[in-house]
Amino acid sequence: MTTITLVRGDITRESVDAIVNAANSSLLGGGGVDGAIHRRGGPAILADCRKLRASHYGKGLATGRAVATTAGDLDARWVIHTVGPRFSREEDRSALLASCYRESLRVADEPGARTVAFPAVSAGIYGWPVEDAARIAVETVRATATSVEEVRFVLFDEQAYEAFAARAH
Repeated sequence: MTTITLVRGDITRESVDAIVNAANSSLLGGGGVDGAIHRRGGPAILADCRKLRASHYGKGLATGRAVATTAGDLDARWVIHTVGPRFSREEDRSALLASCYRESLRVADEPGARTVAFPAVSAGIYGWPVEDAARIAVETVRATATSVEEVRFVLFDEQAYEAFAARAH
């Protein structure tokens, strides 16, 4: 049984086996959580991402998928990059958002990660309403078979924390 923990704060300050990065498909850094992870983690993360782009992910990482790299200078062993969908009022993309969590847990299981910190994937610049993002995140983590013992949702602001707290407890 996976324990769900909520933290209000900066995901780059967490001490866990794996930190999930809400990446863009290029894997080469960006804004928000992605930029913060690359800045604090240092050049080793970008170097690993460039290697991935030069091999299996020449066109980038598809939405809903996940891949791991070193965590560089972060207090973690791995960064798991996942590409969340942009919110759309015209098209239901919730299955892609759920896939980000399932795929990240699958990737975490491969090297034996026991603690994983997630941001609220797609709830920032990608425009997903935070209450719905929280529902999908918590329901998906609870429904996914994994060896991960603790999933820590690290939420940047009070609104996100409250939305996740309403779902997680």
